[in-house]
Amino acid sequence: MLVLTENDVRQLLTMDMALEAVEGVLRKMALDEAINIPRARSQTDHCVLHVMSGAAKTLGYMGYKAYSTSRKGAHFHVGLYDGKTGALIALMQADYLGQVRTGAASGVATQYMARPDAQEIGIFGSGKQARTQLEAVCKVRKIRHVHVYSPNEDRRQLFAREMADVCRCEVEPVPRPEMAAEDKDIIITATTSREPVLNGHWVAEGTHLNVMGSNFIGKAEVDTVTVRRCDSIVVDSKDQARIEAGDFVQALEDGSIHWADIHELGQVIVGRYTGRAHPENVTMFKSLGIALEDVAVAARVYAKAQTAGIGRTIDF
Repeated sequence: MLVLTENDVRQLLTMDMALEAVEGVLRKMALDEAINIPRARSQTDHCVLHVMSGAAKTLGYMGYKAYSTSRKGAHFHVGLYDGKTGALIALMQADYLGQVRTGAASGVATQYMARPDAQEIGIFGSGKQARTQLEAVCKVRKIRHVHVYSPNEDRRQLFAREMADVCRCEVEPVPRPEMAAEDKDIIITATTSREPVLNGHWVAEGTHLNVMGSNFIGKAEVDTVTVRRCDSIVVDSKDQARIEAGDFVQALEDGSIHWADIHELGQVIVGRYTGRAHPENVTMFKSLGIALEDVAVAARVYAKAQTAGIGRTIDF
């Protein structure tokens, strides 16, 4: 079994690798060549354990992601198995892997759903997930300008400085949330907020939304007006969205949307559903973060580690 540390994964994994891996495995999922098991949670008084798994027969791998969260922090790892023999072939720390694969999912959604001429981004959030969200979107669109809002001025200033170098475009911190939404081609929400940070009245026609901060049924980053305004809503997994997409709860309860209106990103990738029918449409990708994405990216990391001779092999 190959053991890869967080530093090993950071050395091996690129956003381009993740974009290709995530797009490919979501395509397999749409073609019934892969199975995804949604996240399940168990807990003590002090800590929560989150576990999810997936398998893709044509990819040749299956695996799981498990992570624990508490007030003291979080610990992530992915176990990768050979799809034919069932042997555990790799165990890797997966904090950075999770950040990159989540960003990549939004990047793939942006590629298929945002207007081709999109140049202006507004982003809510300035943490680790916000960084990979922005990096991925900038890989698939020629972004000219970014406005970033988060409540902490120092953090949004630092984010702007760092991400301007990564994305090679102007990244400007803004003091009011509406400034990160009005007249934007793409809006990203990547926060830890339990209450909506995005007001649907701020969203312009033709905007694409990547909404990824909440994966709990009791949390929502966008308000009901935002959901109602969307002409197209796509998720990475409907099964997982039913138990985790808090952003949809109120709109589903009041009948503004129905589950029949919501499609999976893989279906867009294979052409069974149109992510954007008209330039003026408002579109949304609601990202939950699914195990198949972790498995696909981990498989790429494992293959590259073997070629590069990185990691530690142990008998297990």
